[in-house]
Amino acid sequence: MDDFLFSDEALDEVNEVVQGSWKVIVVDDEPEVHAVTKLALSDFEFQDKRLEFISAYSGEEAKQVIQQHPDAAIVLLDVVMETDDAGLKVAKFIRETAKNNHIRIILRTGQPGQAPERQVIVNYDINDYKSKTELTAQKLFTVVMSSLRSYRDILSIEQSRQGLEKIIKASRDIFSTHSLESFIEGVMQQLTSLLGTVDQAMYATSLVASNPQDNQKKLVVFSGRGEFERSEGKAIEEVLDEEQLQACQQALSEKTIVYRENYLFAYCCSECNHNSMLFISGIPKHLTDTQRHLIEIFSQNVQLAYENVQLQSEIEATQQELVFRLSEALEQRSTETGNHVKRVSHICYELAMGYGLSKREAELIRLAAPLHDVGKVGIPDAILNKPGPLTDEEWAIMQQHAEKGHLILKGSNRDIVNTGAIIALSHHERWDGSGYPKGLKGDDIPIAGRIVALADVFDALRHKRCYKEPWSLDDVVKEINAQQGKQFDPKLIEVFNQRVKEIEDVLVRYPD
Repeated sequence: MDDFLFSDEALDEVNEVVQGSWKVIVVDDEPEVHAVTKLALSDFEFQDKRLEFISAYSGEEAKQVIQQHPDAAIVLLDVVMETDDAGLKVAKFIRETAKNNHIRIILRTGQPGQAPERQVIVNYDINDYKSKTELTAQKLFTVVMSSLRSYRDILSIEQSRQGLEKIIKASRDIFSTHSLESFIEGVMQQLTSLLGTVDQAMYATSLVASNPQDNQKKLVVFSGRGEFERSEGKAIEEVLDEEQLQACQQALSEKTIVYRENYLFAYCCSECNHNSMLFISGIPKHLTDTQRHLIEIFSQNVQLAYENVQLQSEIEATQQELVFRLSEALEQRSTETGNHVKRVSHICYELAMGYGLSKREAELIRLAAPLHDVGKVGIPDAILNKPGPLTDEEWAIMQQHAEKGHLILKGSNRDIVNTGAIIALSHHERWDGSGYPKGLKGDDIPIAGRIVALADVFDALRHKRCYKEPWSLDDVVKEINAQQGKQFDPKLIEVFNQRVKEIEDVLVRYPD
């Protein structure tokens, strides 16, 4: 027969705290209740974790303890303390004020008639109701065990919910990445969010755009962090030790995830029949089932995201190269120089970022800048290549190229083409209103046109043309500053002076 939990004899208090334990809050105004509760459950263990007891001796103290320990699993709550309904007020506080819906509330009362069970169960969000006289040691063990199982399941559901949100966010963030360079950074960031800690990561794939002739089954490091940061382009056999290589080959052959003590290799599925592998080190020693499931889902999405990013990058790079090649072919009709539009494009980016435009706006101007002289396609070679001064009639024809370029490009539903139309029409306008074709003045000139105007003049003066020799950097800087407030936006000249070194570096990277 079970001994009653509450006896007349006061027992020594047992207060053993175990690392990684389940927190149990005991709320009662009688010290003996705390002592016998801890004694009765002193050898309790669930999922290799013991119980950690936290005591409160009044309703007000209980509220403070609840807020200090939001991760508590159970509260054994007396009803009658400083007032007849102090425990009920605490139960209401837990759910409504502290917003803690995870903790299991076991209401205990020595006076069942004071708080009728049916009324309490209906009106308060508690999980069990027990009379102190019926709570033997065995029954207390049972109610705590069942409550902990419920708490564990609630946490598991909550972790799965949070994990699903992270997976959705991770997939969204990685799929929105349009840069292969930032891909692995996105992977690292999301894995850190999922696992809490990641030291190093490496993504190896047989899909390597720069080596299309390579054996498609050969895994090559695409990108990495930590000790793998400088391993891009190397075969995995060159960067992994023997133990890691065995784990990688196992994951590859079994098309699964292989876990080791502090790292893992995850095989990444592919719709294009390419092999890819994700390596992560510095992971927690003991991963939960939820974390393992999230890693599995994540690794399935990583390869698809990578292929999506690669395809997007390839399309953008192809489009940009076509624009550069066509624009350069057009420029060479009149300037006999190579890489002019490429240099103008990158100079524009430097000026736009310095001017305070967003990265997207600066990138848009960079991509559209090569279209600035597209209207010259209709100008006769005799006028474009004339070494001497143009006649008034020839100059009138030359000025038409701005509007012609605008007509060629306008009306597109693509941002880059529309920006190109704006640039083509406005990059010959002058800050003082003396430019063409509209005679716009000051801020009425679109910022993209103002930026391209400065970049175009700088590059033209620094390079040889059929009608002149290149100017020195000092002479170009002096001339451009002399045009502050006349031909060029004064603020843009300040940016130019601040970034002249970066702008000159563009010329070094893309010589004629």
